[in-house]
Amino acid sequence: MDMNVWLLLGAGIVIASIVAVRVAHRSGLPSLLIFLGFGLVIGESGFGLQFEDTGLAQQMGLIALAIILAEGGLTTTWSHVRGSIPTAVVLATAGVAVSIAAVALPVRFLLGMDWRTALLLGAVLASTDAAAVFSVLRRLPLPPRLSGILEAESGFNDAPVVIAVVLLSTNASPSLGVALLEVVFELVVGAAAGLAIGPVGVYALRRVALPAAGLYPIAVLALAFAAYAGAASLHGSGFLAVYLAALVMGNSRMPHRAASRGFAEGVAWLAQIGLFVMLGLLASPSEMSTALVPGLVAGLILVAVARPLSIVVSALLLRITGVDRLNWREQAFLSWAGLRGAVPIVLATIPWAATSIDDATAKLVFNEVFVIVVVYTLLQGPTLPWVARRLGVTAPEEARDLAVESAPLEELNADLLQIRVPPASKLHGVEVFELRLPSDAQVTLVVRDGKSFVPSESTRIRADDQLLVVATAACREVVEKRIRAISRRGKLAGWFGEHGS
Repeated sequence: MDMNVWLLLGAGIVIASIVAVRVAHRSGLPSLLIFLGFGLVIGESGFGLQFEDTGLAQQMGLIALAIILAEGGLTTTWSHVRGSIPTAVVLATAGVAVSIAAVALPVRFLLGMDWRTALLLGAVLASTDAAAVFSVLRRLPLPPRLSGILEAESGFNDAPVVIAVVLLSTNASPSLGVALLEVVFELVVGAAAGLAIGPVGVYALRRVALPAAGLYPIAVLALAFAAYAGAASLHGSGFLAVYLAALVMGNSRMPHRAASRGFAEGVAWLAQIGLFVMLGLLASPSEMSTALVPGLVAGLILVAVARPLSIVVSALLLRITGVDRLNWREQAFLSWAGLRGAVPIVLATIPWAATSIDDATAKLVFNEVFVIVVVYTLLQGPTLPWVARRLGVTAPEEARDLAVESAPLEELNADLLQIRVPPASKLHGVEVFELRLPSDAQVTLVVRDGKSFVPSESTRIRADDQLLVVATAACREVVEKRIRAISRRGKLAGWFGEHGS
């Protein structure tokens, strides 16, 4: 086929994928399943397009994951994840170790795998997927603490899991102590690179007047990849570096920050589409039948045993050390919300591309992981809202960022927040002046029954209203706490000891 045909095919896939995102959003399905389906349809069992280059798939997959992590860091609100970082770090380290062991042990005896293959399968499945987490969980009205734990965990746990998979895929078999030291070294180098390049990039972008606004988003993404490549060149974790660098830049006051976030989101969607279609092409549906039962068994172990056990052990460590306390409802939701997506499938290409593992074993692991991701994502993704409601962990009164590129907002160092008033909220009947927001925060617009109006001080808030609030960065946290407090206990929340924390 000539270049024009390839371009037409690529454009058609992208357009169809964009339409599919709308369908996935309505149904609650992670869009990755539809993208994988496109890859299968145009692959060897569909239109016959052949793609078997596992080395290229691995490299392209890692680059796509770096883009997705960069977007995740840029769009993560630091105030929401700040208190969740210690918990997320424990889940991404101790939790990952427990998950690997909890999958490998039963798989070794139930499926008859050798120890190396069982541990490799456990390691490949240990990481939650940033793309799946960001796309599904950001639509759920969760408390900042809970959503912060899941977002930060998905950003942090890729790094140790990639290291574990690479170690298990090589001929060398280092001792446990040496392996742990190598993991620590790579994580430290990755963190140092990200935390160095992020602030330097912010400093430079504030002081360099670029001739076009469109150059700022490109510069931000280039800086994120500089962190990735710099850390990887020093044998550090590029994934941790790119996430931390993007997290720093996304939460700093840079020129055209909203435009940079929007650009990163668009590029991340393109990376997801390309990644999942490519992985669908790489898969061979005709060979999946032999992996179906082992995959379902391993997936059941992961979902019903390994993930809950990793959460329980991590929660116990957090409680013993006094870092955090997770109640049983939060633990149950975290157990069910450990979504797997592209990350395990991409990681499964590492042993397939390695020469130290025979091709049949590596391909079996890839096929099993593919089955697990498709089946259990189809099961978990659409049920997450229902599980959250049943466990009582939803928080519909939470403020949500609206990404608006506005010169006055930049000048005021302010954010535009959207707050939807849930039916049972005690915000209902409260007058705007009774919110007693800081002087640097104002309710600028109310959307009610499909119509908008500018409220006065005496405007009464009603259930199902949407409030648009402009708040400076300095008082944003106070605004969010005040809104939560009133929503829970009414305008006299302070008298009841409720401060919205």
